[in-house]
Amino acid sequence: MTKIKQLKLGNLTWIDAVDISPEEKLELIKPYNFHELDVEAILEENQFPRVNAYDDYIFIIFHFPKYLKTTQAYVINEFNIFLGKDFLITFRDYPSSHIDKIFQAYQNRKIKEDEKINPGYVLYEIVQAMLEKMFKVIHNLNKDLKQLEKEIFDTATASQAKIILIKKRNIILLKHIFQPQVVLLRQLEHEINKFFKWEYELYFEDLEDKIDFIINQLLILEERIETIEDAFKNIVDLKLNKLMAILTIFSAFMLPLTLITSFYGMNLSTLPYANKPVVVYLILLANVVLMLIGLFFLKKKKII
Repeated sequence: MTKIKQLKLGNLTWIDAVDISPEEKLELIKPYNFHELDVEAILEENQFPRVNAYDDYIFIIFHFPKYLKTTQAYVINEFNIFLGKDFLITFRDYPSSHIDKIFQAYQNRKIKEDEKINPGYVLYEIVQAMLEKMFKVIHNLNKDLKQLEKEIFDTATASQAKIILIKKRNIILLKHIFQPQVVLLRQLEHEINKFFKWEYELYFEDLEDKIDFIINQLLILEERIETIEDAFKNIVDLKLNKLMAILTIFSAFMLPLTLITSFYGMNLSTLPYANKPVVVYLILLANVVLMLIGLFFLKKKKII
């Protein structure tokens, strides 16, 4: 896969790079006079989401989730974005088919000679695509939790504990990714409106509505997975208590048998009925019958 893609379309220059080295980043931004703190931010990992606005450009750090099939977990896909009047530079940690499709669409686009393409609208398309991707993620999580809940109530198994923990970890991580970006999008809307003279106010308000919806859905999913986890624990506890009750009852019935066998296991000729094994067998049989009667009674009363 090509790590660095460059597009020149009318007035717009768009550079999109995925998982490139610090040296390659410095080479790409060399023609631009970016602030040293912003340059430092793109060279370091694990930056917090933020918006830095200047007279000639805006620097933005977004966090979006990336699902890794190998670990069944989400990780943070950090976007470092430089937005100017006629350029857009996007650095990403991981590839994204959604961004690739947008880039390809602009590559294939034919424009008139005097047509202008606003990089602010391209940024809106990028953020919108990543947020709408989350709608599908939320839908799939809801579907998975519904199926998991049904399976747990049908029959709770040890393997489901791992699934619950994975789902819970992913939901919490997604919530922690998106919650800080509510403030970021509000700040970005304000800066974009100043930068492009209120041309895209409604577009970025739409993004705020989308991220609010995502966070509300994630909070609901978090409550739901906690409810499922509690239900799973209660079902397992009930099964364990039932098993312990059966083992306790079985041990109680076995005590007379253990007592009798311990006596008649002695090498003594003076034991009662030592020369009459039929009597001993009758005692053992009586104990077994009593045990079966007791089990039948407990089962009928639904004690076990």
